[in-house]
Amino acid sequence: MIGAEYLVAVTRLVPSRPSTSAAQGATRDSIHPMSVESPQPVPSQHSSSAREKDAVPGQASGAGRLLSRPVLAWASWDWGSAAFNAVMTTFVFTVYLTSDAFGGEARASVVLGWGLAIAGAMIALLAPVTGQRSDNGGRRKLWLGVNSLLVALLTGLCFFVFPQPEFLLLGVALIALANIFFEFAGVNYNAMLTQISTPRSIGRISGFGWAMGYVGGIVALILVLVAFVEPAFTWFGSDTTDSLNIRLVAVFSALWFLAFAVPVMFAVPEVPRQDKAAQLGFLASYGLLFRRVRAIYRTSPHTIFFLLASAIFRDGLAAVFTFGGIIAAGTFGFTLSEVIVFAIAGNLIAAVGAIVGGFLDDRVGPKRVIIVALIGLLIAGSAVLILGPGTHEVLGFTWTGDVTFWVFGLMLTLFVGPAQASSRAYLARLAPAGEEGELFGLYATTGRAVSFLAPALFAASITIFGEQRYGIIGILVVLLAGLLVLLPVKPPAKVAPAVVPSY
Repeated sequence: MIGAEYLVAVTRLVPSRPSTSAAQGATRDSIHPMSVESPQPVPSQHSSSAREKDAVPGQASGAGRLLSRPVLAWASWDWGSAAFNAVMTTFVFTVYLTSDAFGGEARASVVLGWGLAIAGAMIALLAPVTGQRSDNGGRRKLWLGVNSLLVALLTGLCFFVFPQPEFLLLGVALIALANIFFEFAGVNYNAMLTQISTPRSIGRISGFGWAMGYVGGIVALILVLVAFVEPAFTWFGSDTTDSLNIRLVAVFSALWFLAFAVPVMFAVPEVPRQDKAAQLGFLASYGLLFRRVRAIYRTSPHTIFFLLASAIFRDGLAAVFTFGGIIAAGTFGFTLSEVIVFAIAGNLIAAVGAIVGGFLDDRVGPKRVIIVALIGLLIAGSAVLILGPGTHEVLGFTWTGDVTFWVFGLMLTLFVGPAQASSRAYLARLAPAGEEGELFGLYATTGRAVSFLAPALFAASITIFGEQRYGIIGILVVLLAGLLVLLPVKPPAKVAPAVVPSY
């Protein structure tokens, strides 16, 4: 659910800093009405009542109430997306794709890792302008629907990936392409967060969305387990010939995602078109992107610093789930049924972590929650790497590889949820009034801009050390890098909101 996640609306950059009088005379068509020379006082982390009065373009009726129709419909997309995240890319289909039937788990894992790395590079090149253009053109909801449909279609086509080595590239290509369009959909989905929340409720609603995704993953995985993997009754979907049962999981996942993606299309309004920015050509949109980033850096540099830090550690968070099931099966010898049972438990723990993290976020601040979560992830991941699948004697107790993965694997899922939810809430507190959706778009875009890091380092680590287990090193390196970059970043309460141009 992971994640996540995307781009901002801004305008041409004035070559020199405007004088106080010029800033006072600026209109919405040129720059956000906030003086660059004399910025607004830094708002308290909890003093958002003034900002709550500012209307967010396209805000839904009832925004801010946790169980309101717009929030439930929005979270429904997250619930449905778990069929792609949990079933397809984490615990079932990629486990199938990296099995011996496709030429050996080490070789297949490397091919999958590089396939996802290439997909991440494409996302980095295209996501900034796709998010920008959907917002500027007033088509955020439209492109959420189009990209969700493409994800469902590509997922369904995985039915044709037969368990033979010559089908490995087809399977990897379909999963990689589906990842690209899933992230494009996530750009618009994450940007909708400000349409269905207020500054006072955005942390809780962000955590609720992540939790819904995890619980949706639990339900989907249980259905997959009892209907396809270890069917409780006999039907054509239980036939294991040519892995028919696993290939039908792809069809199930496509239909599940599509069904739960529909409600948000009717419950959340479309954002208004921004005529001047919408007239830009595709290549010109890149120029606008660079001007926007430069403007944010000049007026609120720590916003950029956080975007960079979160982009790195969020890629590590995504890798925990993407490669978790693969490592469970390939390194620790879990059967597919055991992987799914672990996934169900892991999603439940992650949902609890997301809710608790959101609660703590409102009390101690998002930066502290993220730092503690990242440290917890590094400890748990290191334990999985060091202890491995071997058996150890600890104080007279026999500690098996299964126990290692269950204990520290669940510890990993516990800390992923808070890091994800608080990361979104962190940025929400940095967003200038009226520009929240745009900044969330940039947040999601920067996250995907480095989405090739963890898959590439995972694949490279396996190539260097010769065993799948050592792919964990690549994930830990990304998480540690994200933590180190985050440490000097100021918490939201000490950061002035960015001043951004509008076209």
